[in-house]
Amino acid sequence: MSQWFLSYNGQQLGPFDENGVQRQVEINGTDGFAWREGFADWLPISDVPELSGKGTSYDIVPPAVSPRSSIADEIDYTIYGSEMQFVEIELDPGESVVAEAGAMMYKDRHVEMETIFGDASGRGGSGFFDKLLGAGKRVLTGESLFMTVFTHRGPQGKAHAAFGAPYPGNIIPVSLKDRGGMLICQKDSFLCAAKGVSIGIFFQKKILTGLFGGEGFIMQKLEGDGVVFMHAGGTVVERELGPGEVLHVDTGCIVAFEPSVEFDIRQAGGIKTALFGGEGLFFARLQGPGKLWLQSLPFSRLAGRMLQAAPQHGGSTGEGSILGSIGNLIDGD
Repeated sequence: MSQWFLSYNGQQLGPFDENGVQRQVEINGTDGFAWREGFADWLPISDVPELSGKGTSYDIVPPAVSPRSSIADEIDYTIYGSEMQFVEIELDPGESVVAEAGAMMYKDRHVEMETIFGDASGRGGSGFFDKLLGAGKRVLTGESLFMTVFTHRGPQGKAHAAFGAPYPGNIIPVSLKDRGGMLICQKDSFLCAAKGVSIGIFFQKKILTGLFGGEGFIMQKLEGDGVVFMHAGGTVVERELGPGEVLHVDTGCIVAFEPSVEFDIRQAGGIKTALFGGEGLFFARLQGPGKLWLQSLPFSRLAGRMLQAAPQHGGSTGEGSILGSIGNLIDGD
């Protein structure tokens, strides 16, 4: 089966299969270019019969060079654990992986660490202001100014570096090449990625969605063709929404979604339901087509329960005792 690539305003998407490319054309329109194996060059989408429905003919000759070359390093990995997972990355000589500061669990002696100012993707310019812009984007998404690059500097063989999840949950590996080259995720979900993946910002265009959407105006935008690893709390649910299919989700339970998914908010029922239902004033409305990832235990919910259970003035909170503070005196607390 041929793999398709699309280009809109200089931004390349793909690869897609037959169904995927048709879905992308339905979303983005025919004002762009398409390529697949057998095409001599990029063609306007409107001139491709499979995508436009027209009968225009074109010459098919084997291309000398593929229109797209890989940018990110190709890495192998293994995910260990169940409730508290970590991912071990296998690197060939010269390969690199980029991670958030403090995420490392262990590494082989041939793996060298280097702190980079900005997102460490290597996709932008190399000047100071380019690096400053990349660092500024990370500050806006709530991350550190710096990232750490782990590179296999050994003469031969394999080397490994492992990165641990910050709280109970699961690590989600996603190949951006299979997701159209882009993924939108919550600000603190990124864990590590193959070097070459760009970690940028994604602004919510709707004011109400930015104010009450749970993630604010700014989310993270992961771009490239490599593998990225995200962390989610609790159990991870993957859903594939069809065109026009709608799913209502608690705003904190969203981990990531494809750019084709429309993200909006809705009020949670009437005033009584919103105030006393325990689910907040708003929920997220996600409309397909596209894939999304959900988490059962957002960190904000976990932190809230821990804060609620913490003693306010020292000592135990008295859970399990029907006498409360009197029971604490009897128990010796």
